[in-house]
Amino acid sequence: MSKDAQETYDTIIIGAGSAGMSAAIYAARFNLKVLVIGKVVGGLLNDSHNVENYPGFASIPGLDLMMRFKEHCDHLKIPFKEEIVVDIAKQEYDDPKWARFALTTEDGDGKHYSYAARTVIFAMGGKHRKLGAKDEERLAGKGVSYCATCDAAFYKDVPVAVVGGGDSAAQAGELLAQFASKVYILVRKEKMRAEPINIRRLEHNPKVTILYGTNALEVLGDKAVTGLRLSKPYDGNDILAVEGVFVEVGHDIQSDLAVRIGVVVNGRKEILIDGDSRTNVRGAFAAGDVANRTYKQAITGAAEGVVAAFSAYALLKRIDSGESVDISYDS
Repeated sequence: MSKDAQETYDTIIIGAGSAGMSAAIYAARFNLKVLVIGKVVGGLLNDSHNVENYPGFASIPGLDLMMRFKEHCDHLKIPFKEEIVVDIAKQEYDDPKWARFALTTEDGDGKHYSYAARTVIFAMGGKHRKLGAKDEERLAGKGVSYCATCDAAFYKDVPVAVVGGGDSAAQAGELLAQFASKVYILVRKEKMRAEPINIRRLEHNPKVTILYGTNALEVLGDKAVTGLRLSKPYDGNDILAVEGVFVEVGHDIQSDLAVRIGVVVNGRKEILIDGDSRTNVRGAFAAGDVANRTYKQAITGAAEGVVAAFSAYALLKRIDSGESVDISYDS
């Protein structure tokens, strides 16, 4: 892409979750020409049954919270592209005012588009991790689900299982108990990692049984799920009869795009950032679950998105004011 490309932005944000939209709001308030690219507005938080730890909202469905974010972005007339970034490359020019990054996207119809950005903010978050049990993928969509919020209502008055030990598993179990006849929570370790309040809710729900130290080895069923083969017996049987299996075993970090331009990641594939959300590549920033932060919450992601926007603005302000910026190396 040439430096004269029409679709050139001060900053392009990849990802439309809490981190990405927060970055966009601040970038727009800084009067930067900003674009948000994300396949799904709201990201994984859309799947959260209730968010009860976001300041200002005692309890709000994740989808509703993300729509509040989007309404704020719409108020500022921030453009969104519901596309997937399939490639990104650095562009080396003598003048730092020219676009540094070239992006290629793909829409749902397979059409490709090109954009250029002076800075980029990676906020892709993660994607649902697969359980790895036998026949899990074969029965995906036929009783195996990765979104309790999306599918809970389809399992009215039938037994289901949730596999996982964190807050997402606890929240999925609580939601499913409103529909299913019985909910089994399969926890690989001897205790759950969820917040104590979420664990207490499960323990006091007569529909819920927590099976500690138990893995799901195989998903059973021909055309639809009929049960799970367990790693250790429950009630004298290693077959657990359920009609739905909800997988809540965490997320895989989506940092591959960043790696393509030389951004450094750690062993968990998290993008390494400093206190200002800067990566090792000049003009590239990261925020939210994709970054190497211990606590991955909507509120921390939003905060990091704000910091990333501040840092992008500060860099562009330096460049546009004529201040010397060394463009011969990344730092």
